[in-house]
Amino acid sequence: MSPVYDCRDESQLLSGMRHARQAIGRGELVVLPTDTVYGIAADAFNARAVAGLLEAKGRGRQQPPPVLVPGVATLRALVAEIPPAVDDLVREFWPGGLTIVLPAQPSLSWDLGDTHGTVAVRMPAQKLTLELLEETGPLAVSSANLTGMAAAVDIDSARDMLRDSVAAYLDAGPSETGVASTIVDATTLVGGSEPQVRVLREGAISRERLREVLGDLLEPDPEDDAVGPAVLSVEPSPDSEAPGP
Repeated sequence: MSPVYDCRDESQLLSGMRHARQAIGRGELVVLPTDTVYGIAADAFNARAVAGLLEAKGRGRQQPPPVLVPGVATLRALVAEIPPAVDDLVREFWPGGLTIVLPAQPSLSWDLGDTHGTVAVRMPAQKLTLELLEETGPLAVSSANLTGMAAAVDIDSARDMLRDSVAAYLDAGPSETGVASTIVDATTLVGGSEPQVRVLREGAISRERLREVLGDLLEPDPEDDAVGPAVLSVEPSPDSEAPGP
């Protein structure tokens, strides 16, 4: 069975971080904590590793993973443009539970799946994972579970589902919230004729908080399709292309 490192223990933290860095460098998968739920991670620029992530979850290319980044500088390198409204969202909600979909930088050599030229990006509010991201660079990360099963809010749940498809498990205790990130689609803010931010999944950040930042740029709340926060008793399957932690 793949090793579990209790990262609340300093000696195990050092060993676990070293193993995780090496595993990601070899194109293997790692389970890590985030501020929402546990995630399964792969090198975003290793197509074989990303394919392995999707296979481990039982997911196809039509559901590409989002990308976690250590900061705004990495976001700027991954997307074609950051509109002013997205700058406002990042200042207000990063690091934290907001995933933002934007047109990807066309010069990047990667294959996350059927993204249609977009990428979903988030900066998590989790110290251990941010430190790992600083060393590895951006990681493709999806919730650490089999598709259709409950998202893992602790390391045992993740391990029971993913087993040896993952090289190492980094345990930071139970997830802080167990609530998935909110996903917004801001692609039409880049050259769109009708710029608007769409909520693809409402989770850790409420629509009301988004409206405080975006004002009328946020799409109207659909009257006949109201949903509550995405508490992950079952992994949601929104119309977004990037369900993730």
